[in-house]
Amino acid sequence: MWHLAYSTSLHGSSLKSLYRKLNGSDSPVLMVIKDSLNQVFGSFLSHPLRPSETFYGTGETFLFMLHPRFKCFRWTRENSFFIKGDLDSFAIGGGSGHFGLWLDETLYLGRSSPCYTFNNCCLSERDDFHVIELEVWTFW
Repeated sequence: MWHLAYSTSLHGSSLKSLYRKLNGSDSPVLMVIKDSLNQVFGSFLSHPLRPSETFYGTGETFLFMLHPRFKCFRWTRENSFFIKGDLDSFAIGGGSGHFGLWLDETLYLGRSSPCYTFNNCCLSERDDFHVIELEVWTFW
């Protein structure tokens, strides 16, 4: 069963609130983002978002684009930079100073760049984007 654990329209735009909503969960996470250009994209995370000193997660993590086209970016085995969070931002995928998906603490400013972890393209039409809606789903 799917459970909506966090939504910016219901819970506000705060990374700390997102961490609190996921605290204690060990479920994989589906994160879906709609940006100001009506692009829809996101990530499936093997583990919930949490503050961490190092990257964590497994090769089950992947990035995807949903609208206007569908494309999935799976683990390349180049590195294990899956998920990393701190109080200022979180990142999914990395390598050579670039993150596949990065969001700031307000969950409003984001960036997507090609990264070695997933060999992805930019998930949005532009590298830097503004989040209109973010949803995080867990599985029970």
